[in-house]
Amino acid sequence: MSTTLTSLAREGGGTVPQRIVNDFSLQVATANGSGSQTSNIVLMRAIFQMGIPVSGKNMFPSNIQGLPTWFTIRASKHGWTGRKKEVDFLVAMNPETAREDCMELEPGRVLVYDEPLKLNELRSDLIMVPVPFDKLVGPACPEAKLRKLVKNMIYDGVVAYLLDIDMEEIRKALFKQFGPKKVKAAELNWGAAQAGFTWAKDNVQIEQPYKIERMNANTGKFIIDGNAATALGAIYAGCTFVAWYPITPSSSLVESMIGYLRRLRTGPDGKGTYAVVQAEDELASIGMVIGAAWAGARAMTATAGPGVSLMSEFVGLAYYTEIPAVIVDVQRVGPSTGLPTRTMQGDILSNATLSHGDTRHPILFPSGPEECFSMAAEAFDLAEQFQTPVFVNTDLDLGMNVWASDPLPYSDASMNRGKVLTADDLERLGGFERYRDVDGDGVGYRTLPGTNHPAASYFTRGSGHNEKAQYSERPEDYVNNVDRLSRKFDSMRKVVPAPEVNYVDGARIGMVFCGTSREAVLESQDQLKREYGIEASTFRLRAYPYTEALDEFIGRHDRVYIVDQNRDGQLYQLMQLDLTAAQVAKLRSLRYYNGLPIDARSITDDIRGKEAA
Repeated sequence: MSTTLTSLAREGGGTVPQRIVNDFSLQVATANGSGSQTSNIVLMRAIFQMGIPVSGKNMFPSNIQGLPTWFTIRASKHGWTGRKKEVDFLVAMNPETAREDCMELEPGRVLVYDEPLKLNELRSDLIMVPVPFDKLVGPACPEAKLRKLVKNMIYDGVVAYLLDIDMEEIRKALFKQFGPKKVKAAELNWGAAQAGFTWAKDNVQIEQPYKIERMNANTGKFIIDGNAATALGAIYAGCTFVAWYPITPSSSLVESMIGYLRRLRTGPDGKGTYAVVQAEDELASIGMVIGAAWAGARAMTATAGPGVSLMSEFVGLAYYTEIPAVIVDVQRVGPSTGLPTRTMQGDILSNATLSHGDTRHPILFPSGPEECFSMAAEAFDLAEQFQTPVFVNTDLDLGMNVWASDPLPYSDASMNRGKVLTADDLERLGGFERYRDVDGDGVGYRTLPGTNHPAASYFTRGSGHNEKAQYSERPEDYVNNVDRLSRKFDSMRKVVPAPEVNYVDGARIGMVFCGTSREAVLESQDQLKREYGIEASTFRLRAYPYTEALDEFIGRHDRVYIVDQNRDGQLYQLMQLDLTAAQVAKLRSLRYYNGLPIDARSITDDIRGKEAA
């Protein structure tokens, strides 16, 4: 029986929105482990190949399979790729959540669903397209055991017809996803997608309000997740040693790195010139990283919040003994196990001051794949230049989700290894004192093991020491040492990546944010102006410690909203440690912490409410 726009209206299809081109949010609701990820990525990639700015966000459970999962595709001709709060087009395939998902849609939205779910009985104000998936999958897939997986590709064909997605782009995306070694599997799934398209063409006559039309916004871009981009950045930075313990959502970073290293880090004899060690736990992994870095390797680990907690004592050791190390923290929802497959910027405070006593660590905040790549490289330079642990704080949204990226900004500039003395240097100088501040920047000179000179060696102590690296419990030696470490931290302000600042003439309010908040904040800036006439400047923090630019930004506005993806306003709290009372008085905390990627509407509504109060 055909589904027509007339019959939909008669059966309660609601008011059809005006034609909306390249500007909607499509969500697919399935069950984890059902094989839907392939179908979803193919759908997103096909839209990407048609030149439309697009992003994909996977919200999946922490068990292996069976529980609900949602994949959201955002298409935006305006270039907004953050999560959209509202869902415009829903594909409901999971009986467990179908009714709830249906009830959450706003009137007039589109709902494609598995026919036996009978969602048309729930509402009369949606454009509903029931699809007989079980009837279609049989002819498309003769092998019964494969039908559960192939069934998902049918909705790709249905959606392609409804949205006017070119089926040739579906085919190209599908074969790219499966790769040259799985041609038969790709052909089977292509047949299922065609079956869905043909059924929709023959049975659904709807003037679909949401449409895809070709654009040219993706020239030169490609699709990659943040973890893979970070892995590549570390390799191009010269990293040769990785120690890790698997933990969601950082595991795929090292897994990607292993694959890339096998291709990119082999010697003339064909053997690897690197080491990747899966340690027994996170404490052991950071210990190995510190040992490798002390020996002269560029070394790193990747983890998440629980792993960082276990690394606390060793990170303090590296800070106090001044050994470089890079720690990539792909943040997730805590505390404890928390929601391990949801996103949050929940480790900002803990990373900045990790360990006991007085410690302060630099943090880099990438906002997209390009910066995952470039900041991974910058982290190694920063760590060696200042002889200290450096955190790269990404999050699950950036690390595990797929993003459209510009070419990764590779530079062939030589790596900055900092103040390393060679045998010739030592011969000329006659010796050195490991922890003496010679240049006034708080950074001493070091040597690497194996330097062939009698004056090259020194003790590396986690206990009290003086400028000569000799054991000391003298109060004046301790104070001199930790004051120098503080001075070193201040010196970093001139070297860390500069913020991204956008001043708007006449704006009385500003927004400060970091990382993946970028897309939502910039879209919110547009919404505030367009809908409420509120002008707002923006300040994207790219690194901690802060630069003087933050002081200027706060000074030029009456109120500054600090956008945090955590409950306690951690970025807001961290600023309070460094700013004056007058500056803090201008700050307002804006917090988002439900585990989903932050969206523009939530920021807009919060600021609008506070400004109207």
